[in-house]
Amino acid sequence: MSKKKRISYKSSGVSISRGEALVDLIKPLAKKTKRSEIIEDIGGFAGASLLPKKYKNPILVACTDGVGTKIEIAKKMNVHDSIGIDLVAMCVNDLITLKAEPLFFLDYLVTEKINLQTSKQIIRGIAKGCELANCSLIGGETAEHPNAFPKNTYDLAGFCVGVTEKSKHSNLSKNNDILIGMKSSGLHSNGYSLIRKLLDTKKISLKQKFSQTTLGHVLLKPTKIYVKEILSLTNKVNLSAISHITGGGLTGNLERIIPENHTAILNSPFEYKFNKKLYSLIQEKSNLSIKEMLSTFNCGYGMILSAQVKDFKKISKILLTNKIQFKLIGKVKKTNTSKKVIFN
Repeated sequence: MSKKKRISYKSSGVSISRGEALVDLIKPLAKKTKRSEIIEDIGGFAGASLLPKKYKNPILVACTDGVGTKIEIAKKMNVHDSIGIDLVAMCVNDLITLKAEPLFFLDYLVTEKINLQTSKQIIRGIAKGCELANCSLIGGETAEHPNAFPKNTYDLAGFCVGVTEKSKHSNLSKNNDILIGMKSSGLHSNGYSLIRKLLDTKKISLKQKFSQTTLGHVLLKPTKIYVKEILSLTNKVNLSAISHITGGGLTGNLERIIPENHTAILNSPFEYKFNKKLYSLIQEKSNLSIKEMLSTFNCGYGMILSAQVKDFKKISKILLTNKIQFKLIGKVKKTNTSKKVIFN
């Protein structure tokens, strides 16, 4: 009588030992990010945190995001140590639009099969991003989906919780506000489906020389984390609103902070003040209009601040102290038009 073949979890494609080994790799990385409020260590079923005592009437703020198809560029370049920074940045930069201080972060990494070397690079980037945002990495999930997820690839999602004073919880521009654009570090994590199309049609190449490096390395430059700079501002200046320029480009995200019967009037003609060479190359190779560029990419601005004119000098001083380049890009006016963003 023949023995029946055993079908184990391991033979079905999931390795418990690889998962445990990855947790052991994560623990020392997460430890470096631990804030004093955190009361649970990595490895349990859930994380826990106290609220900072400095807040009088605290409210919690939460958000989630991913990095989209920028992962495909990381895969082609076989460089995975910065994509985790992007993941944290996309979450905490959303969070601070509500003037919230990030408290803790969790990640979700899904792959067909855990590659310990690649996974460690990814988590190292996440931990680095958390350090830059003064945010604790308190847990996450690494999932193996054998035969149900593309081989040799992965996807990421991030989840962040922060805290702010209830009195600061507002994010709409006011009449006569000025608009200040804060420099981006590059494309950040948006517009990469278009970039991949340019790569597929050989309009651009990851290996082509660009700004003393290659275009591939420029495209992988991680998203700027603005937590330190924004919190420095909100502690000293009453900002009306903050827009994080992500999917939907500069114009699409600016619209989100413009109230009804108001319009953001941008200075015309629009020029690429920052990263001009990169955006000019993309516009040339894609043959997009400036309007299409502005609704797809950040076009050099990672954050846009809406503030009163009287505070411009103070804001400028704080940004310069934090070594952030910026430009006055427009103003907000009460209007009767339904258009929320126009050029003068």
